[in-house]
Amino acid sequence: MFRFAIQLVRPYWRWVILVLLAMLIEIAMSLASPWPLKIVLDSVFASIPAPAPVRWLLDADQPFALLNFAVVATVAIALLQAASAYLNAYFTVSIGQWVAHDLRQSVYAHLQRLSMSYYDRQQTGPLISTITDDINSVQDFVSTSLLDLLIDSLTVVGMIAVMLWLNWRFTLVALAVMPLVVVFVYRLREVIKRATHDVRRRQSELVSIVQEGLGAIRVVKAFGQGAFERERLSAKSRESVEAALYARRVRSLLGPVVTVFVAIGTAAVLWFGAHEVLDGAMTAGALVVFLNYLGRLFRPIQSLARAGTSIAQAAVGLERVRAVLDTDERLPRSPHAQALRVTAGRVEFHAVSFAYTPERLVLDEVSLVAEPGQVIGLVGSSGSGKSTLVSLIPRFYDPVQGYVSIDGQDIRQVTIRSLRRQVAFVLQETQLFFAPVWQNIAYGKPEATRDEIIEAARLAQAHAFIESLPEGYDTMVGQGGIQLSGGQRQRIGIARAILRDSRILIMDEPSSGLDPESEHLVFEGLRNLQRGRTTFIIAHRLSTIRNADCILVLDQGRIVEHGRHDELVALGGLYARMQQLQDTD
Repeated sequence: MFRFAIQLVRPYWRWVILVLLAMLIEIAMSLASPWPLKIVLDSVFASIPAPAPVRWLLDADQPFALLNFAVVATVAIALLQAASAYLNAYFTVSIGQWVAHDLRQSVYAHLQRLSMSYYDRQQTGPLISTITDDINSVQDFVSTSLLDLLIDSLTVVGMIAVMLWLNWRFTLVALAVMPLVVVFVYRLREVIKRATHDVRRRQSELVSIVQEGLGAIRVVKAFGQGAFERERLSAKSRESVEAALYARRVRSLLGPVVTVFVAIGTAAVLWFGAHEVLDGAMTAGALVVFLNYLGRLFRPIQSLARAGTSIAQAAVGLERVRAVLDTDERLPRSPHAQALRVTAGRVEFHAVSFAYTPERLVLDEVSLVAEPGQVIGLVGSSGSGKSTLVSLIPRFYDPVQGYVSIDGQDIRQVTIRSLRRQVAFVLQETQLFFAPVWQNIAYGKPEATRDEIIEAARLAQAHAFIESLPEGYDTMVGQGGIQLSGGQRQRIGIARAILRDSRILIMDEPSSGLDPESEHLVFEGLRNLQRGRTTFIIAHRLSTIRNADCILVLDQGRIVEHGRHDELVALGGLYARMQQLQDTD
């Protein structure tokens, strides 16, 4: 984890050097701050010789000169300490902010590279929590706690050195309680870390519940399950509160216990020092300086003890971030991969088998050929493998056996970016983003011109309704496009696919749930979209694929029938029975 943290900070090494220099100045000024008071007490009031550097700078026999020097030195020390503290704070926060930015970018980019199989098993709540809460805890540590930790550590070392030089016996008395503090902090550290892990886990679960409930708000309202969702959130929230309170209870032990130890050490030094002054073995100024150092020493020691909490939280955050970054479920990349060269759009499955889990094959030695420009219909009962089959074309998954080729090129040997550039989708539910209409259409081709976007909308039969919107193509579409009808969303999805201009088109029941008028407009757009493209259509309503060049009937992961609509009906098999059932409906 320490090496990982160093890697995060390394790009900002110039700022780190500046922070370290300012930190050293701040520590030096902190160590120097009691000495003007010692000069006043010992050299101005008691006529004890001033320190050698002071005697070298001015006439040490003049009390008022020494007093003026002490006053000026006090102000100068304070100014230097304030300036260095400001530089420390500003540049440390800057480093923390940019480290958090880099982490967010790295985690999100890594998540984009992971295969779909990772997301099949992973809740998005913990991932959102990692990108927000965990990275924020790392940022807070780098911005504040890390600087304090370094300053406190060096301050403790510097003050112990000065205190040993002033009076080694006093120092040993003062530090007698330190082993007890160290043992206590060490034992509590792991408890704090486990408690913080538990808090983070429960917060992630809380985020997942909120995300699921709001994401499916229409379903929740339709089934009247608002009370159930509230109770579900309440139960998880109570668990989160209990975990947070336990973690706080554990962390809260640090301050009081360390304060008691510090008070014992201070009392011992005060008793011992007072006897030394009364016996004439020490000046009052030296005792004041020593007690000043002692107070300053115990403050960073208390801070270091409390820093265990910040370290534990940052360590948990870093562990969770590393857990995501160390996940290696990316599709294998060929070191010799080249860009896909699509000349015609011929798609071929070569004895392809696929399984999500080792126990059950979803596709079992499927072989098929889609010639350029053909429309291939895919039908079958739920779980027969239709969606899985088309998911292998853009390489969302890799087959466990066999391979898929496009224009004779094994798609495992081409770059994923070039492969997916040649595949467009029109799904049963078009996903729209919180953005203007034109941006939703241009999602697959961000560099498209306004004219290209409008032309794609015309071909998709979407231009007329878009123009009727309050701000036309600049109208903001709510997340998911809820304020648009199903047909309007589908036509925007078709316009998006037209604009992308890919040679291979995949459609998953694109007209499902539409009224006759919307369906007619959607089919008009689909006909424009299919021209010159190799098209795969997953259909539940057989009327959708009546005119397909070839219909594949899947059952339990195998192609059991294939042919045109009339041929399959005449065959009297599974397809004919499906047609009969739909005619009956």
